Formats: sequence, structure tokens, C-alpha cells
Amino acid sequence: MTKQPRTTVRRLLDAYGQTHAEEAGIKLRNAPAPLYQLLALCVLFSVRIKADIAVTAARELFEAGMRTPSAMADASWQDRVDALGRAHYRRYDESTATALGAGAELVLDRYRGDLRRLRDAADGDPGRIRELLREIPRIGPVGANIFCREAQAVWPELRPSFDDRAREAASKLGLPTSPDGLARLVDTDTLPRLAAALVRVELSKDAADDLLRTG
Repeated sequence: MTKQPRTTVRRLLDAYGQTHAEEAGIKLRNAPAPLYQLLALCVLFSVRIKADIAVTAARELFEAGMRTPSAMADASWQDRVDALGRAHYRRYDESTATALGAGAELVLDRYRGDLRRLRDAADGDPGRIRELLREIPRIGPVGANIFCREAQAVWPELRPSFDDRAREAASKLGLPTSPDGLARLVDTDTLPRLAAALVRVELSKDAADDLLRTG
């Protein structure tokens, strides 16, 4: 890697390299509760809503005790709506409250509350993991991609996970555009941060130009 890409990656991580899980206060581990919390966060991101509102909504749900699928399923629909409302998660609050409840029930019924069983059901195949994730209410391609790029921290078979948005940002920044090429720029532990940073750049109007200008 030349000096310029090395500088770009450092500036990229410094400016944008916080994962959504970190923002939402999720201490991600390969354990049932944090994996479910990540899934719930992905449900919140799966509609057209600002990222900071989705993160705040996740925090409100978790602070209200809805940190596991059983707690989410046991909470009333109104409890979920109220938590989303406190985060100003407007327009989608009622439908998302319904999706969160239905998703929690599915995770309980199919995987006994443990998304590691979803991983086992996929035999460690990244494509199959995405397919199974998309069977959960409200999780579409965007939500599945978010889950995989964050979960690559604890599920090695997902590495390297860089979706189309991340690769488009990499192209604008003069970085490699293949997942393997991007993975060679950082150590394994930094992969989720790099993927999150690239997606933030792609979603921002001026971020790529600002990084290149200051690099």
C-alpha cells in the first residue's frame, strides 16, 4: 500500500470508524444477547430513517429492558411503540414495533433465542446466513448487510464483509474495491470499523471529497 492510501485509511477510521453496534452501546460478543441486540438494531435501520435516530431508538429499547428476544416478545406492542417514540422514530414506529415483536418470536421459535443456531443452520456459509437473516421480519438486503459487516467481528466466516456501498466509497477514495483488497489494508479486528466508515462516507454528500482534500 502506498503512502497516500495509508493516510486515507487512517483519516477515514479517525473520522468515521465507529460501528453502529458501538454507537448503540452493544458490546458485541458471540453470545445470544449481544447478537440479538445487533439484529434489533438492523431492524431499526431497515427503513428510510436517519442513522442517529435508529441508534437512539435501539438505546431506548435496550434501556427499557428489551435486550433479548424473550424480553422483546414479552414487552407489549405499546411498550415498543413508546420506546421508539422517545427516540423520535416517527412514521415507522407502529410497523417497526410489530416487526420487532414478530422477529423476536421467530428467533425464539426457530433458534431458541440464540442466533448462533442460525449460524449453525447456515453451515457457516455467508450467503446462507444472509438468506436466513432475511427471513426475519423487516430484515432485507440492507439489514442483512449491516448485520454481516458488524458480526464479522465475531463470526470469522463473514470476513471480509464489504457491501456495495462500502466498495463504492473505496473507489471514490482510491482504495482497493474488492473485499480481499480492502481487508489487506487493516488488521482483522479493524474490519468492521473500516466497513462502517466506508458506508458512512458513501452516504455522506461531501465526506469523500473532504477526506481526499485533507489527505
